[in-house]
Amino acid sequence: MGIWDKEIADEVTKQLWVAGPMICVCVCQYSLQMMSLMFVGHLDELLLAGASLATSFVNVTGFNVLMGMSSALDTFCGQGRAMLVLILVTIPVSIIWVFLGPILVALHQDKEIAAQAQQYARLLIPSLSANGLLRLLHILLCWTFVLKLGLGFKGSVIAICISNWFNTILLTLYIRFSPSCKTTWTELDLFSLGGILNNPVDLFCLEAWTFEIMVLLSGALPNAKLQTSVLSICLNTTGIFWMVPFEVSAAGSTRISNELGAGRAKAAYLAVKVTMFLASAVGILEFAALLLVRRVWGRAFTNVHEVVTYVTSMIPIVASSPFIDSIQTAFQGVARGCGWQKLGAFFNLGSYYFLGVPFAIVTAFVLHMKGQGLLLGIVLALIVQVVCFLVVTLRTNWEKEANKAATRVGGSIVQVEHIKLS
Repeated sequence: MGIWDKEIADEVTKQLWVAGPMICVCVCQYSLQMMSLMFVGHLDELLLAGASLATSFVNVTGFNVLMGMSSALDTFCGQGRAMLVLILVTIPVSIIWVFLGPILVALHQDKEIAAQAQQYARLLIPSLSANGLLRLLHILLCWTFVLKLGLGFKGSVIAICISNWFNTILLTLYIRFSPSCKTTWTELDLFSLGGILNNPVDLFCLEAWTFEIMVLLSGALPNAKLQTSVLSICLNTTGIFWMVPFEVSAAGSTRISNELGAGRAKAAYLAVKVTMFLASAVGILEFAALLLVRRVWGRAFTNVHEVVTYVTSMIPIVASSPFIDSIQTAFQGVARGCGWQKLGAFFNLGSYYFLGVPFAIVTAFVLHMKGQGLLLGIVLALIVQVVCFLVVTLRTNWEKEANKAATRVGGSIVQVEHIKLS
């Protein structure tokens, strides 16, 4: 094996070593809500629509915000300060969830579905401050509360709350007694909280919000129960598949920023290429996997033939979304690693809200493509983002980026490796 091959292999190993555990955790974490929808969907179409709408809204206003903020805060301040900020954010979010019904009606959602969504969201409030793993426990809890005790969708929410808090307790005990965490807890420095608003979380939130907006728009289509249920199934599917490239991009972001900070421009550029390769490979595998299960995937969520048939017809578009999103998410990892968050936020804003959402509205409501039109709007936004990030990445001067990173990490003079890009 040549020196170049060894460097590539070492970089692949480093990124997989970082991404692997995060992929397992995040896929399991995201699957909590999806498994609850699966159980609810086998009870009643109205309950599935209500739970789907509630899940979308609580993601928009709560869980996505917390996830985006935690992604920014984990490098900005310590654990104690980050948790304090996140807990404070849950207070206004909880108030919004309490009055979710009237809010959804004002957004032109079906009143019956809005009422069910409000019940679901209110029961989710206790889990807002906690995030969970341990999905085997969650499956058992769903089976017990939903099917055996006959609590319906209320049982699925109770299962989410128990799973979240059980995991939170375990993590708290680990942090309290693990020797590896002893040096991570220091005194509270309120001064460090002052710059939190300057650390943007838009790269994550702007994209995630768009997916949930599509579910809200589906509620304004004819036959809202069917449209909301199907869109939620499709977007939950793309969401769980997105978790894998998202963590690959997070690993890439870490590697790129580390190498730039050390002044190693050549190594940073290699990390970029490895990240893009891994993400592309993941996208191809996910595309193939979704096409293979397209005829049976809807049955995991419901027995309603109309919903299953509709989901099957949507799978080709659904499958293309994770494929393109894998590449786009990898570029976002590059952007975070290089400190281009604001630029990435502009790309997100322009592609999703100036192009994707208007295109989705036109195709869904004017051209009467309904749910397929909504998904096509997302696909268009993803393609535009890939093109924008690709142009910026190809035009990047990595020596200059390494110098800038060295300045950010301490202002000291760091010898930057020269790199000739061909």
